[in-house]
Amino acid sequence: MRTAAALLLLLALAPRPVAARAVAGVDLPDSAVVEGKTLVLNGAGLRTRYFFKVYVVGLYLERPATDAAAILGSDSIRRAHLHILRSLSGDEIGSAIRTAFEQNAGDAMPRLQDRLKRLESMFPAVDAGDTIVLTYLPGRGTEVVAKREQKGMIDGKDFADALFAVWIGAKPVDPELKTALLAGGR
Repeated sequence: MRTAAALLLLLALAPRPVAARAVAGVDLPDSAVVEGKTLVLNGAGLRTRYFFKVYVVGLYLERPATDAAAILGSDSIRRAHLHILRSLSGDEIGSAIRTAFEQNAGDAMPRLQDRLKRLESMFPAVDAGDTIVLTYLPGRGTEVVAKREQKGMIDGKDFADALFAVWIGAKPVDPELKTALLAGGR
C-alpha cells in the first residue's frame, strides 16, 4: 500500500509538459524547435466555417510579434501548425487555402500559380486529430508535413508570404483568427 501511495505522490509531483494554450480542446505547446532554433507560440485560434469547428492553428515565430507586415517582411523561420477537428478531403483543404491565397497574393499571383497548384496536390484527406504543419525555412522554402509525413518543399519567400497571409494578411480567412494569431505570445 505504501509503495502505491509513494508512486502516486511521485506521479503527482513529476513535471508535466505545459501547454501555453488550450483552444477548442487542443493543447498547443508554448514552443517548437525547428533546425535548432526555438520558435515561440505567437498566437492561436479556432477556424470555423458555417458554425463547424474546422481546425485550431498555432502560429510559431522566432520572436513574438503583433504586426503582420513585420512578420511577413521578416526572412525568419515561421510555422503554422494546424490541428484538424473534422474530416476534410485534400480538395477541400486546397480549395479553402486557394481562395484566401489568391485574395492576398494580388499582382504576384501569376508567378505563384504553379507553386500553389503543387501545394494543393500535397494535401491528403484528413480526420479529426490529424495535423498539417507548414514551416517556412529561409533560403529553402516552405516545408509541408501532413499527417506526420513530409509531403515536400515549395521554394520562395514570396510563396511563403502569400501562404501565411491566408491567416494574417490583409484579407485573412477569418479576421478574428488573425487577431488571435497576432497576440504576440500573450
